[in-house]
Amino acid sequence: MQSLFEAGAQFGFSRSRRHPSMQPYVYAIKNRIEIIDLEKTADLLTQACNFVKSIGQKRQQILFVANKIEAMIIVREVAQRLAQPYAADRWLGGTLTNFGEMKKRIAKLLDLTQKRERQELGMYTKKERLLIDREIAHLDRFFGGLVGMTQMPGALFIVDPREEKTAIHEAKALHIPVIALAGTDCDVRPLAYPIVANDASRSSIRSIVAHIVTAYEAGMQLPAEGAAAIVTPQGVETLATAEVASS
Repeated sequence: MQSLFEAGAQFGFSRSRRHPSMQPYVYAIKNRIEIIDLEKTADLLTQACNFVKSIGQKRQQILFVANKIEAMIIVREVAQRLAQPYAADRWLGGTLTNFGEMKKRIAKLLDLTQKRERQELGMYTKKERLLIDREIAHLDRFFGGLVGMTQMPGALFIVDPREEKTAIHEAKALHIPVIALAGTDCDVRPLAYPIVANDASRSSIRSIVAHIVTAYEAGMQLPAEGAAAIVTPQGVETLATAEVASS
């Protein structure tokens, strides 16, 4: 609770912006700003971290999602550190529910990038190479963070679910649990593991995300448990199912 307090996690928004589902988590109002009950936040964070630890132990992936300016860089950094997929610019509709098409765009990004690195674009004119460079930059902006998503994620971690309704809807359709750092203007009802705290402050976001990272790393240190799911042309399969099919 002390670290959350020092990070400013207790600050919500004005009462007029409060979502009704947030009422149990508001401790007081000071200078027209709602103060979040950090004791409840700490409990929610503990529950979320225990779940994240189990995801790490199962060797499943977490898809990090944050498209607001305060969180984009933080989420990108931690996802890259953990070698996890991320969407830190804009959530593209169908990222989960139409992942087959997404994989085609990711494959194109990898193909063009590898050809450029191997200097195999010499057959094209200067103008054509410039257009290819622009296409690579465009694909990397929207699909670069998903290159490592070889399996359906075990969970989504979202900063500010109010801004990521499409991601939550897709996750719910596929029965993927959502962990989310949610401010007092967010609806926590669709979330499996809400973490009610200040989602507009970099220090608060960084503090919460640090706990999630530590929990996932702790899970990865444990003996592997369960079977992860992978994405194949035939759909979603568990690793065990895929191994039987291949044999």
